[in-house]
Amino acid sequence: MTLQAVILAAGMGTRLGRPWPKPLTPLSDGRTIMQQQMDNLHTVFAEDIRITTVVGFKLELILEAFPDVSYIYNEAYDQTNTNRSLLKALKLSGPGGVLWMNGDVVFDPSLLTRCREAIDSDTSFICVNTSAVGEEEVKYTIDEHGRVALLSKQVSNALGEAVGINYVSGVDKGVLITRLAECVDGDYFERGIELAIDKDGMAVTPIDISDLFAVEVDFEEDLSRANAHL
Repeated sequence: MTLQAVILAAGMGTRLGRPWPKPLTPLSDGRTIMQQQMDNLHTVFAEDIRITTVVGFKLELILEAFPDVSYIYNEAYDQTNTNRSLLKALKLSGPGGVLWMNGDVVFDPSLLTRCREAIDSDTSFICVNTSAVGEEEVKYTIDEHGRVALLSKQVSNALGEAVGINYVSGVDKGVLITRLAECVDGDYFERGIELAIDKDGMAVTPIDISDLFAVEVDFEEDLSRANAHL
């Protein structure tokens, strides 16, 4: 069965301060952030994958760079956060689960290999790093069953932080769509996941990738870390 994958690339990336969409930021190996994401997806899933990218800010630059994937336009990219981009993508997806990632994550392709079993079993998950708990990052806790309990930037006594690569099962997708629709425009998509956990009992497994490289490129120091790894 073909895996559906979504890259969220509509934002303006103001914190990094580049004049182009952040996913098009060049890396030290000559690729862009989005190109290494595409390469990683195809390395692990070969041709058994259909990639859709949610675009907004200077979308024509992304379309020109990657003409062979599907696109969804978030026309309110300058007024909304990632919850609205993900909502659009899930509503327009086909039957089955969806893997998605923020368009600014630089990561080791082995991360996707580690997630393969959960994807094959259609288990909703978030990838987490337990070796760091950044103040500005989305953090998490677990319940007595080892599943995600809380997921936000405001979590206290967090076990680690989310890295921006996630999967929702075909069974859970409708619930997540409903809860994302309840979010306010400024919410991150993690708020929709947290609502689905709280209100619907959606089971979300944290997959620990702490021993693998993954960084969301928000600031210059993040970009330096990414380039040092490549």
